[in-house]
Amino acid sequence: MLEGRHPPVSPLAAVGAVLCAVSIGLAAYAAHGVSDPKAQAALQNACLYAFGHGIALAALAPRARQALALWALRLLLLGTLLFSGSIALHHLAGIATGVAPAGGVTMMLAWLLWAVSALRR
Repeated sequence: MLEGRHPPVSPLAAVGAVLCAVSIGLAAYAAHGVSDPKAQAALQNACLYAFGHGIALAALAPRARQALALWALRLLLLGTLLFSGSIALHHLAGIATGVAPAGGVTMMLAWLLWAVSALRR
């Protein structure tokens, strides 16, 4: 990298990295601290989506220069929090939010927006 030039600050990339870290901790808890196989499977699924989308945010956010790309990543984060968060709350705290389907749809829309943004570059 040239001296004096730094990559743009990307809070979304940092949040993606934190999302990955939290998902690893939650996966470990699900594997070792939850005895119900159905709850374990649901939490592992939530972790899978949180980890995968955390990596996507960490990798893609520094490249997002257009407003459409930034909105796509913001929606990706929102969808991931709604989907994975809803599942985690349900199985860890007994709180049924019912927003997991909305989170899944939000993630799908976010990826479609990212695709449109990529085609417009």
